[in-house]
This record gives sequence, structure tokens and C-alpha cells, in this order.
Amino acid sequence: MKRYLILLLFTFQGLMAQVQFEARVSKNSLGINERLRIDFIMNVDGDNFEQPSFDGFRIVAGPSQQISQSWVNGRSSFQKIYSYILQPAQKGTLTIKQAAIEFNGQKYKTTPQKIVVTNAVAEERDPSDPRQQGGAGSETLNLVAEISKTNPYLNEPITVVYKLYFNNINVTGFKELGKPKYNDFWNQNIEIKQLAIEEGSYRGQRCYFVVLKKTILYPQKSGKLTIEPLSLDIGVQLPTNRRDMFGQMILSEDNKVVSAGAKTINVRALPEGSKPEGFAGAVGKFNFTVTPSKTTLKNGESLDLVVSAAGSGNMKLFTLPKPVVPNALEMYDPVHDEKVTTSLSGMSGKISDKYTIIPQYKGKYVIKPMQFSYFDLSSGSYKTITSQEITVDVLDGPMQAEANATANAAKNVITKTEQFRYIKPKTTLVSMTKNDFYGSNLYYGLLLAPFLILPIIVLAKKKKEAIDSDVFGNRIKMNNKLAKKYLSEAKKQLNNKEPFYIALEKAMHNFLKAKLHIETSEMSKDNIRELLLSRNANPESVQNFINLTENCEFARYAPASSASIQQDFDKAVLIISELEKQIV
Repeated sequence: MKRYLILLLFTFQGLMAQVQFEARVSKNSLGINERLRIDFIMNVDGDNFEQPSFDGFRIVAGPSQQISQSWVNGRSSFQKIYSYILQPAQKGTLTIKQAAIEFNGQKYKTTPQKIVVTNAVAEERDPSDPRQQGGAGSETLNLVAEISKTNPYLNEPITVVYKLYFNNINVTGFKELGKPKYNDFWNQNIEIKQLAIEEGSYRGQRCYFVVLKKTILYPQKSGKLTIEPLSLDIGVQLPTNRRDMFGQMILSEDNKVVSAGAKTINVRALPEGSKPEGFAGAVGKFNFTVTPSKTTLKNGESLDLVVSAAGSGNMKLFTLPKPVVPNALEMYDPVHDEKVTTSLSGMSGKISDKYTIIPQYKGKYVIKPMQFSYFDLSSGSYKTITSQEITVDVLDGPMQAEANATANAAKNVITKTEQFRYIKPKTTLVSMTKNDFYGSNLYYGLLLAPFLILPIIVLAKKKKEAIDSDVFGNRIKMNNKLAKKYLSEAKKQLNNKEPFYIALEKAMHNFLKAKLHIETSEMSKDNIRELLLSRNANPESVQNFINLTENCEFARYAPASSASIQQDFDKAVLIISELEKQIV
């Protein structure tokens, strides 16, 4: 009785055991220059592990696999771990998607992991890390954002120059991880045609630097504004404490992430008390002119009135004043023109609005003087420029009083053709009677449909039950399907060595599962040979199969050419085809 009780307890323990497959990360928040470790942990020997795509990350190391199994106090425990070391390639909230395994025909997936990637953080030197220890211990690699002014006025130009300082270190290349963001700034990059190495000093130490980016900024809002940093992933060669047989320093390849750091600009508002009426936001130093193309013209002729401002300042960020003309002059919308260049000192040039004006009546008409106000940075005060009064003399044409009388008389005349224009001459009638649903073809069709569909549902259910009850057959079908799947996957990866051999090895294992009805734990060389020979397989084909599986594992870590990869794929297709015919 006691023996049966123990057996019953073990049975319940097996039933209660559940498959666990989870993802664990070393940290959920890190700087863009840091790394994290992610482990995919399972408590069963799952097959066909599928790693996530790791979008937004770069795989530094992995996958590495660990397997442990123990037996304590009559209980066995099993654990398999796939581990990766990742480095983020961009800032923001990134998601590591689901990994998947298969076990006993079921598919299991991990939960997605959200990782917050922030700006680069300061890293402490690790004395035990040889990559951080240079030969002289005086390596410099810093990205600096040099700002011309940190407390400008609103719309006053400032420049940001990004310089990479380095010393006792070889820079092999770089790529942008995070672009600088200039929120609440108008900005324009100044083109750098070619990078040039220059000599300079950083924190009192002589070193070299390269100017990577130049940007001109115009603040559009007063108060404290933040410039988000530029971050770079830089390939470097670091000197070590080791030397080669010729006495030269040995260099180690590595990647460093550097950041210019966020910068705060305290923008001063323009004075409110002395701000002139009609001020449109111009800041700098300008000349203002209003020029007519001509002042004497005949009826039907037109003139061009050009309103322009020239000088240096925020040329593209304000509007020119609009002229006010008498009603007898018809003025059309302006044509805007800009001839502005942008350099590190700011914008300079000329902007203009050209208005076309056409007189309607004979007489003399006055265009009032126009005022243009701007804030002068050199004096810290507002300046106002007033244009001259312009008189337009129209030599001929109708007088304005006569034209108004003629227009009023025309308003009281209503033509017969206009009186009944909106009355429709034809009427379209629509029948109000509708066919009843009861007794229609659709009614009888819906009435008989359940009697026709019910037998089909019963037959389909019986067929599905018969298929589901054949557990052994279903497992064979699934393994056959997996073998074909991974063989086709291997064909797609002919140009990628490691994914090709992983897919090829999985295809051959799933072929064995389908034909020999064995699990992964039973796949030893001797057991495979014995089972294949017992099923009347050719000894030469069996040996070729075993040699190819060994070659898959070896070739993943050894150099291989595209020709040898193609030969292994052709050999696998031939061996599987031969064994398919031989096994009974």
C-alpha cells in the first residue's frame, strides 16, 4: 500500500509540473553608452529556440548556452539558459520582443521586455579592464558642444560647434546614435565640406580635435531652453601594456560611446515697455525702403510697389509691414522674395514684398508713409525707420463720382432671365411602395440554411476528432513539417554561415524525430546508428548522415566558403532523400 501511495504522489507531482520560459534583463534603464545582459531561461529541454530581433540594440556577445540539471531529495530540476550581451543603438523606450521554444508539440513564448535608454552616463574606470588601461594612462576622447552665447535675446543668433577631442587614441570611424534636438529654436546646419584634424587643448592638455558639426540657432521663446545632446558611437584603437616581438605597442579594437551633454540656454525676452506699435519681431540691424516703379501713369497701367528690408538679423523670421492705399487703387497680394545667406555669424541679405497696384479712376492718390521697427542688438534698444509719402498721379480715365452713379443705377435692374433661374422645370417621382421581406427568396433561403449547414458541421467535427485522436501520427507530421521548414530556411541562409548551419542541423534533427520517433535527449551517435541500421538503412548513408551533423557543429565556428556551404546543403538533401527511401 505504501508503495502505491509513493507512486501516486510522483504521478501528481508530474501532473503539477509546468513549463516555465521567461526573459530576465540585468537592468531596465541604462545610458546609451552602457550594456545590458538578457537571459532566456527555461525549466525544460525545449527545441527550436527562436531569438527576438533585438530592434534598436546591437549584439555585443552571444548567444551563449548553459545547461544545468540536479537531483535533490528525490526531486529533479533542469535549467537551460540562452544569454546575450546587448548595447543600445538609439535613445528612447525600446522593446525586446518575445523569444519562443517548442516542447511536446506546444509553443511557448516569453513576455516582451521594455528598456528605457537615456543619454550617455559617466563611466568609472575599471582597473581590471585592460581595454580602459592605456600604455601611458593619458587617453582623451571627449565630445564637446561649444556655444557662442548662453544668455541671448529672443531671436538673437547663437552658434553651436561640436568638436571631438582625442589624444593617444586612434579613431577608426563613428556613427550618430542620438541627433541633437533644438526645441523652440530656428536652426540651420552650416555645411562642412571635409573633416580636418587640428591641434588644440582640452582642459589644459594638448590634444587634437575635429569639428564635426556647426549649427546656427535663433531662440523663438524666452526662458530656459534645453539643447538635447549629440551622441556618437566611435570605433577606436586603444594602446595596451603589451608589445609585440618588434617592441611596438599592441592596440586593441573597441567601441566608445560619447555624448556632448545637454546644454541650457537662458533666453532673455525683449523689453516690453519701449516696444513700438506694429513691431513684428525683427532683431538685428536693418535698412528699410519703399520704392514705386513709377508715380505717373495712364488709365489701365499698373505700378509695382516694392517694400524691402536689408541687413543682418533674423531675416526669415519676421514679416514686412503692409502698405495702406486709397480705395481707388486696387492692390493685389504680394510676391515675396528672399536673398539671404546663413553663416556662423547669422543671417544676412535682403527680403522684399512686391505689390502690383492698378488705379481705377483719374486723379491724384497718396500712399501714406510706412514704419518698420526692429530691436538693435548693439544698443539694446528699439529703432524705427519711416518711409516717405508717395503720390500717384493718374492722368486719364473716369472720375470716381461718375463711376459710382453708374454702378448704383445698374443695381436696380433685374433681367427676366435671372428671375426664374433656380426653379426646376422637371419633376422626378419615386415610388413609396416597398416589397415585403416575408415570402421573398431571401426569407426562404435564410429559413432553410440551418438544415443545410448542420450536417456539414457534424461531418467536419467528426473528421477533426479523428485527426486529433491520432497523437502519434500528428507528432510525425509536425516533425516532417519542421524538417522541411528548416531545410528551406537553410536554403535562404546560404550566404550567412552561422544561421545556415543552425537551420541545417535543426532540419536533420527533426527528420530523425519524424522517422525514428525519438526525442532530443535520445540523439546520441550510437543510438542514431543503431536505430537507422535496424530500419534497414544503408550503413554508408548512416555514416554520411552522422558525419554531416558533426560537420554542422564544427562549421559554425570555423571559416567556410560559399562553395563549401552549397556542397553541405546539396549533401543534406541527397542524404535525407536516400534515408527517406531506405527506412521502413
